[in-house]
Amino acid sequence: MTMANEMPYTFQFLEASTETLRAIAHPQRLLIMDMLYHEKSLNVTEIYEKLGVEQAVASHHLRILKDRGVVQVRRDGKNSNYSLTDDRFYNIMLILNELLSE
Repeated sequence: MTMANEMPYTFQFLEASTETLRAIAHPQRLLIMDMLYHEKSLNVTEIYEKLGVEQAVASHHLRILKDRGVVQVRRDGKNSNYSLTDDRFYNIMLILNELLSE
């Protein structure tokens, strides 16, 4: 048990956590995470077609997720294939679904 004036986490951890949560806190980015969890890997064309948005919009969301380390990109010729860096990011969605469905 920590005392009230002791922080159980470093400021750097709290700041990084906030930035990661901010990055995923968008309906389309959550949908991208869901698609990548189930499909394992998709290119930007597959993602924007499934989302029903323009390519630039999907690319913008993917860039935000990539910059925070939620997704990774693998080049395959002209295609860029995206996947989750860790399937545990999907667990955040599962937990939210449980909490908000009660």
